[in-house]
Amino acid sequence: MIENKLTHLTEDGLPRMVDISDKQDTYRLAKASCDVLVNDDTFEVLKMGNSKKGDIISVAKIAGILAAKKTSDIIPLCHNILMESVDISIDINEKIRGLTITSVVKTFSKTGAEMEALTAVSVAALTVYDMLKAIEKTIRITNIRLLEKHGGKSGLVVNK
Repeated sequence: MIENKLTHLTEDGLPRMVDISDKQDTYRLAKASCDVLVNDDTFEVLKMGNSKKGDIISVAKIAGILAAKKTSDIIPLCHNILMESVDISIDINEKIRGLTITSVVKTFSKTGAEMEALTAVSVAALTVYDMLKAIEKTIRITNIRLLEKHGGKSGLVVNK
């Protein structure tokens, strides 16, 4: 039997915010990514950058940064961390016929930045969806994942 090591639950199985008061601040980095898949007509709009709603990529980057900053407000047991940097890249990806969105969040904190990085790419993708839904109803947001994290007691973790 696998021992329950879920840190967000008490011994009685009730939710709790993990106590990090005894931990030391360390440099931490988290990198996350997702894909936004669109049809051929929408892909051409993305490549041309001529959406009627404006600069989709710039707006989605700003939305991702804002989302990272608000992560602890929307993920109930997530700690509020001071982020040193949030970087969002959005690349037109010919191979998947869509966008690949990547976030890198850096902090010097007692806890990691994985949730901030994942929230950033998710909200950036939702913003792309919102701005394109008038021309396509079948947009798919896929493959949301943590690519890597550095720092803390786990050290380097890479998700391939």
